[in-house]
Amino acid sequence: MDFLDHPSDPGGAADDEATVRPGPLWRHALWVVGVAALGVGMGWAGSLFRLGPDDYGLLTAAPGSPWTYVGTWAATGLATTAVLRAAAARVPVPSPGTIAVLLLFIGTRLSLGWRPETPELAAMAAAALVLAGIWAAIALRADAVARKAPKPESPGAS
Repeated sequence: MDFLDHPSDPGGAADDEATVRPGPLWRHALWVVGVAALGVGMGWAGSLFRLGPDDYGLLTAAPGSPWTYVGTWAATGLATTAVLRAAAARVPVPSPGTIAVLLLFIGTRLSLGWRPETPELAAMAAAALVLAGIWAAIALRADAVARKAPKPESPGAS
């Protein structure tokens, strides 16, 4: 018996496909917080070399506290991941965690290095939310189209 072909095998090819992620509310909330923390943490870690002293000739970040930007991206991350997880709980969404982490990593990394003013920071956060919303809307629309498509009849049905 080939274990990779067994339908109950969790390590099969079905892991790469988008699946619906149902479950209790606490599991969704834990996922949202965990993915948001991962994305913001990776962005913060990616910009750490710019937060330290200028000992090695690397350009340091603009002056000011980095915690405002980390807090902004943490709140944006919670909203972004909540949008993606809400869609993934209803329909198959391809890679909601990867998309969320990528958006948060890029936003946090850019914000900590560039230290934009409030309008630019708000525009960046809004762009992350819009992109997450578009990703979720594409998945919702694809599921709606798939449900409306006529199902082919099986060859043995009469």
